[in-house]
Amino acid sequence: MKILIVEDDQGTAALLKQALTAQHYLVDLAINGEAGLELAEGFIYDLILLDVMLPKLDGLQVCRQLRAHSDRTPILLLTVQDSSSSKVIGLDAGADDYVVKPFDTNELLARIRALIRRESSALSSVIQLGNLRLDATDCKVTWNGNLLHLTAKEYALLELLLQNTHRIFSQSSLLDHLWSSEEPPQENTVRVHMKALRQKLNQAGADGLIETVYGLGYRVNLGKPEVEKAAATRSQPAAIALTTVSQPQPQTSPLTVLWERFKHKYSDRITVLEQAITALLEGRLTEELGQQAQQEAHTLIGSLGSFGFAEASRLSREIEQIFRASVRQSQAGRLSQLVVALRQSLEQSPALKLPAPQPPIKQQPRLLIVDGDRELAEQLIAEATLWGIQAEVAASLTEVRAAIAQSARYANARTPPTVVLLDLCFSNSVEGLELLAELRTTHPTLPVLVFAAQEDFANRVKVARLGGQIFLSKPVSPPTVLAAVTQVLQQSEVTEAKILVVDDDPRMLDILRTLLEPWGFKPTLLSDPQQFWTTLEQSNPDLLILDVEMPELSGIDLCQVVRNDPRWSELPVLFLSAHTDAETVNQVFTVGADDYVSKPILGPELIARVLNRLERMQILHKLATTDVLTGVANRYKSTQELTRLLSLAKRQGQPLCFAILDLDHFKQVNDQHGHNAGDQVLSQFGALLRQTFRREDVVARWGGDEFVVGMYGATREQVRDRLTALLKSIHQQEFTGASGEAWVSFSGGIAEYPENGTDLQALYRSADAALYQAKAAGRNRVFSS
Repeated sequence: MKILIVEDDQGTAALLKQALTAQHYLVDLAINGEAGLELAEGFIYDLILLDVMLPKLDGLQVCRQLRAHSDRTPILLLTVQDSSSSKVIGLDAGADDYVVKPFDTNELLARIRALIRRESSALSSVIQLGNLRLDATDCKVTWNGNLLHLTAKEYALLELLLQNTHRIFSQSSLLDHLWSSEEPPQENTVRVHMKALRQKLNQAGADGLIETVYGLGYRVNLGKPEVEKAAATRSQPAAIALTTVSQPQPQTSPLTVLWERFKHKYSDRITVLEQAITALLEGRLTEELGQQAQQEAHTLIGSLGSFGFAEASRLSREIEQIFRASVRQSQAGRLSQLVVALRQSLEQSPALKLPAPQPPIKQQPRLLIVDGDRELAEQLIAEATLWGIQAEVAASLTEVRAAIAQSARYANARTPPTVVLLDLCFSNSVEGLELLAELRTTHPTLPVLVFAAQEDFANRVKVARLGGQIFLSKPVSPPTVLAAVTQVLQQSEVTEAKILVVDDDPRMLDILRTLLEPWGFKPTLLSDPQQFWTTLEQSNPDLLILDVEMPELSGIDLCQVVRNDPRWSELPVLFLSAHTDAETVNQVFTVGADDYVSKPILGPELIARVLNRLERMQILHKLATTDVLTGVANRYKSTQELTRLLSLAKRQGQPLCFAILDLDHFKQVNDQHGHNAGDQVLSQFGALLRQTFRREDVVARWGGDEFVVGMYGATREQVRDRLTALLKSIHQQEFTGASGEAWVSFSGGIAEYPENGTDLQALYRSADAALYQAKAAGRNRVFSS
């Protein structure tokens, strides 16, 4: 758990930090309101401890600004005032609780635990999951009653996973939640702590309790037998009750809980239909009542269908069509029959069939290279290692079939490949297209990339028809091949995405929340289209879901507004509607829709379409901001990030170091060993940079063999130590090209804000001057400006 303290009194701040740190909380500290607001907007916190009387910006103003930007982080106010009016003002400003100074530390800690529990929907400080018990009051973890001796970080990792059993946490997400802004972690830091935690769990008998989902991160293994045998005793709302796919006992569905809460609302909607039919029989149906009945029937189509009432949805559609087509008095009898049948259909149990909330578990990625060119295959294997992918070669049909048929049942067995790279001419006796056709039949979910020595459009068409994922033409460099492989394997972190949903039916919004949240999506729900633009700017979504038909402003109107604004014109838009006619579908795509889902909503279809759209946008974003060869940011993206960090350093009074790295004699590597070897050097250097620096640091390739690094809050001495360690790492790397082995090094120059410049251009000039001093001194070294 991560807490931000905003307190200008140093003694009080130190006391709070010590008390919270002793409880294994991570703590960031700000000494004025402006600094606190900056940190709160820039980092993720589980709670903000906010003094009311602060310099520059008081606590109430900070609270109001955070709430105005839809920041729902729990806020606990601290003040020396003890009047009821002061408390009212604080709570009205958006605070969640109020503590008066001087405060009792135990009471304060209890209030903090209560707020954090309230945010996570838990009702107890004790989490019991099978044989595992975590007690947050004294920070103890036991397995079968035996105490586990965990470090603070190991405890925090386990607590976060147990409090969010329905979520998968990526390494970046864990860094955001569990490391303070003052710490300089690397992404492999998470792996180190996770490995240590797993070892202690394994030694206690809880082996396999934490599992890795390839490409996504870590989660609690709810399928573990010890967990399946015992239900979690920690009280949770039924909507997020712990369930497993393999659980034989029937579990209460989240949608069933929602149905019990809202079914009387749908009964009221049917009552409106009945009133309209009665008025029609008596010849007094007004246009207003007819429109209302049509709208109610339209709402019932999607809502009832999404609850599993397929027949009710069909009946509602027929009712809507009759009202829409200028209803006649002669149709009153048919409408009465439909409404009676509609009520009867709702007396049955809803037929809910929801997918498991977690994406499927995948093993560590394994690449099968099907190619008779052994030399190229060995280069690809070496390159795959740099990308964190296991690779093996199969040069015959027998080897291919044996590699794909491998069982992961035993620990010493090889796992089956997760992706295949197929040369169409890998064997004189086997046609590559025939093997591709066989793989599609026998392993339809196994992705296959194809490359060929000859550019042939006819082959491209055949590969596409047979389900090949990507077509590459030889010659092609190993880094380019692995970039394509990674693109196919990518299970990107789209589940952290923010989604804005606009639908005038509150029940439909609840259904969509229930479908989206178990995947880790962060939905913002809006029932009033008039508030759309304000909500759009505040929530800053990654994807927009719109209902087509809404009062006053339709989804089509909103989509046109979005497409007309340069900032939002590329935002993915997915439409929902009970209308499936060609005119409606054509209209939504004409105004700029990316996808269309018909009501009633099928959960698996909606999730698949959301994931697909987000993954495509992430790929496009990555292409625009990432250097494909090295995997680090490009110059455009890094300039933006460096400018942001520089602005932050100015406001917070923190240092910022900027470094330029230049590979020594890189042209000779290309000349002597070939450009493929040069690409391998750049790719491996990019991998080393990503391992060496923190996720929040800026690491970029500015062109050719020049790289830059920006580190917020770090001094030149710290950066020099980090770059010196990087020099040692690269000295241990050996690159093999067509002309033999090659070793590389780099020279570096460091500049620090504000001593060496107050803007990016000045820092670059200063670091560049230090770089040339390093080169003049013999290269293979780092100098400071």
